[in-house]
Amino acid sequence: MRKKIIRTRDVMHEKHLELDGMATVKEALDAMKAARADVVIVKKRHENDAFGIVLLADIAKKVLAKDRPSQRINVYEIMSKPVIPVDPDMDVRYCARLFDRFGLSSAPVIENGQVLGIVSYNELVFLGLCELIED
Repeated sequence: MRKKIIRTRDVMHEKHLELDGMATVKEALDAMKAARADVVIVKKRHENDAFGIVLLADIAKKVLAKDRPSQRINVYEIMSKPVIPVDPDMDVRYCARLFDRFGLSSAPVIENGQVLGIVSYNELVFLGLCELIED
């Protein structure tokens, strides 16, 4: 019997935020609040650059906990870069293993140099695992 394959493209969040690295943390927070997002993808500056990522945890640890002014800190100062991307055709089981191995909680789903969406443990468990259990 063959195992059912659920791919990351099937569970990812297509709606995602992309901001320039020069945006302030305050601007990022405002955008995140408006979009109900907990992740920001930091755009490439040029063709040979890499994407960055900022999580709410980054803001809590690097801005809030250190009592730094969010309106004076740029996103590029607190982002993680380069991101570890996830292939859209990756099996969600392997994606979960990748998250575990590298300590990730969210990752961009990237195809042909374009961010298609975001996948996190929420999507992996609530959409991926639930779909696997139903079969």
